[in-house]
Amino acid sequence: MITRPRRRRRPRLPAGGPLARTMEFGLLAAGSLAIALSFNLLLNPNRIASGGVTGISTILHHVWDIEPAYVQWGLNIPLWILGIAVFGGRFGLKTLIGSFVLPLLVFLTADLQPLTDQPMLAAIFGGAGVGFGLGLVFRGQGSTGGLDVAAQVLNKWTGLGLGVSVALLDGFVIASSGFVFSAENALYALLGLLATGKTIDVVQVGFRRALVACIISERHDRIREAVLRDLDRGVTEFAAVGGYTRQPRPVLMVALGRNETQRLRKIVGEADPGAFVIIGSAVEVFGEGFKAD
Repeated sequence: MITRPRRRRRPRLPAGGPLARTMEFGLLAAGSLAIALSFNLLLNPNRIASGGVTGISTILHHVWDIEPAYVQWGLNIPLWILGIAVFGGRFGLKTLIGSFVLPLLVFLTADLQPLTDQPMLAAIFGGAGVGFGLGLVFRGQGSTGGLDVAAQVLNKWTGLGLGVSVALLDGFVIASSGFVFSAENALYALLGLLATGKTIDVVQVGFRRALVACIISERHDRIREAVLRDLDRGVTEFAAVGGYTRQPRPVLMVALGRNETQRLRKIVGEADPGAFVIIGSAVEVFGEGFKAD
């Protein structure tokens, strides 16, 4: 592996230190508040049950007039206990806090006036608000418990993939809302769930997704030096063999920002116009030369 040394940046907060722990619990609280506000201001008043324990509480609230916070407490705490019984200590303090704090904030903000009576707007912005809150909770390495715990238990007991388990449980809640309210409400709930997923990605990863380029060239030395010198990016060199020629074909891998693609094209084109280049998206790149969380 050949890379250009870079100045190593210190993390903003020492991992595991008191400030980092405080920040994590602060993110958990802020995320729970965002979810609670999205629920009371947008989703629940418009009967949008986009999965999870909050979706169940929406259905029961409009059918039997049960306080949503009570339903959430009544489901979250037993599910947390089930998680402890099945998985042991991995369901620790943060999951318990999330399971308790979110319903508490839902209860405290229950009297706020809804922002809109348009279900389309409520689904999109309510789902995005929930996604923003969940993204903050995940960045704080926490959890709000709920059906995510049930999905993990289902995954362990049945062997279903975790993503499939989550989809099944959320799908059941959304389908139930379609029977209780209307098919239109279920479609709005599905739209809200999609908005939640997209917003979680944005909060977790950000808008600035990076690229990864793999370069195969007989003039790999010239390209490597040019990337190090002109692009100011590290390079990793892998030993490879051509599938047809069976000759050594070193592969250069470079992580770069989207605004650096044309510069890389120019560097490679000048060094070897016949080089074979693959450029793909990376979900996230962090470390030296990239953002540090």
